[in-house]
Amino acid sequence: TVMNIPDTITIARRLAFRYVKIELLTVPQYTFRISDISCTSVTSASLKPMPLAVTTPPVLQEIDKVGLNTLKDCMQTVYEDGPKRDQRLWIGDLYLESLANEYSFKAFNLTKRCLYLLAGLSAENGYLHATVFEHPVPHPQANQFLLEYALLFNATLNEYYQATGDQKTVQDLWPVALKQLDIVHTYLKSNGLMDYERANKEWWLFFDWKDNLNKEVALQGISIFALKQTWQLANSCGKTNDVSDLPILIKKMSKAAQTCFYDKKSGLYVGTGNKQLSYASQIWMVLSGVAKGDYARNALNALTTAKDVCYPGTPYLYHYYIQALISSGLAQEAKNALSSYWGGMIRKGADTFWEAYDPVNDFISPYNFFPINSYCHAWSCTPVYFIRKYPEIFQK
Repeated sequence: TVMNIPDTITIARRLAFRYVKIELLTVPQYTFRISDISCTSVTSASLKPMPLAVTTPPVLQEIDKVGLNTLKDCMQTVYEDGPKRDQRLWIGDLYLESLANEYSFKAFNLTKRCLYLLAGLSAENGYLHATVFEHPVPHPQANQFLLEYALLFNATLNEYYQATGDQKTVQDLWPVALKQLDIVHTYLKSNGLMDYERANKEWWLFFDWKDNLNKEVALQGISIFALKQTWQLANSCGKTNDVSDLPILIKKMSKAAQTCFYDKKSGLYVGTGNKQLSYASQIWMVLSGVAKGDYARNALNALTTAKDVCYPGTPYLYHYYIQALISSGLAQEAKNALSSYWGGMIRKGADTFWEAYDPVNDFISPYNFFPINSYCHAWSCTPVYFIRKYPEIFQK
């Protein structure tokens, strides 16, 4: 609100917006004008990413451009979930943003800072809070624990190490990663399955903004995935003695998943109680390595024709869908899916990608107010990762 004229007005808080409304509340007794309006765009991303091959299809060039804008807007003093509201660090966003960063801006010190910040603000029991604030002093959001986010810390640390070879950071943070494995041990039943009912009562199991998503199969899959990521990290930095039980545990949990979740009739993976058909279940069975070869390809292909399938509600889960397609050897399907999904947002006017997007429902919102579907859009930046990591698929 402008009280004195003439004056130079600066809005202190960093904002994200597409339109600005200037409202005249009272008519002054003199003429006036507003001049020299400007905005300063800020980011901690400094390196200019390499250009794509000239053979890259135009739609994918545009998707990469918008993806880079989405990512760099969220690269500030941490990998933010989004500049529009929270401006804070979440583990799930960190993992996906760090993947995209690895193949674009290469700001690895930002990844390292986020890892240390999360580790330093872990709970008294050693488990990681899903999200932390920096101001007025660094602190976690109290009692905000997401089970799969805690496990994704290990995957993020592993990806960081594979990209940088930074032994010191891994040595410092290894005890934190090791502690997160207690989550799996705590909820693992004697038959090799995770205790979904108990975990769902005691944690926030997220996986996607999607109502009525049953997460039993996905929980099993991401638990195996995290164990494999931790085992790879241990092998890389000489810590295998600390986790020598992991190979046997992974094998036991994988066998239990294949035995208990695979439905021979449909070729899909479903829960032991709730028989819901979902993308999330197939995705995490593939990414965990439970579903391999024809099992993986058949399950993913069956999703497109099966009835009453619970499909992704956000680019977050859609990222893992694209990765599952690539991991299963379905390269063309991955290219088509990425082009269609993220290209759909561009065709509807997106200049940064959105937090939530359903191609057949323009009124989707995690906040029950459809104009707000992009408070926390960082996780939608990952076409950058796929297009640049797999040029043989996306740049031809």
